[in-house]
Amino acid sequence: MHIKICAEAFDPWQEIQVHQHLAKDLAGKFGATSVFIGTMRDFNDGDDVKGMTLEHYPGMTEKQLEKIVAEALQQWPIINALVVHRVGDILPNEPIVLVAVWTSHRGDAFDASRYIMDALKSRAPFWKKERLKSQAERWLVKNTDGYL
Repeated sequence: MHIKICAEAFDPWQEIQVHQHLAKDLAGKFGATSVFIGTMRDFNDGDDVKGMTLEHYPGMTEKQLEKIVAEALQQWPIINALVVHRVGDILPNEPIVLVAVWTSHRGDAFDASRYIMDALKSRAPFWKKERLKSQAERWLVKNTDGYL
């Protein structure tokens, strides 16, 4: 399992490839990989958005993400998992979050990755400030509703 917070843009497919290459426990053991990649939109709540600043609480954020992945491990037979989350200034079309889960079967991979993503959106200490094309800025007061 690996949790990574990064202040620079990242390539989700490269992150998966590197993780899969380095994770010796994956070799020949998984039958399914579920991947979720969240990217920044250029719109929200009816407004055009030109960028966003994403802040986090260093140390606490990683611990909360580790706890979420540990909860998923208790519910599904996960072989490995990777969570990468961006912080700092983000532009539309840039990846914000990557959740990848490796399991023996697709149902477990789908269910575990959805759980991790929904829990991350509702419980991890991240704060988003949008920069609108109108030059206004606003802090988002809630994340997208999940299915938890």
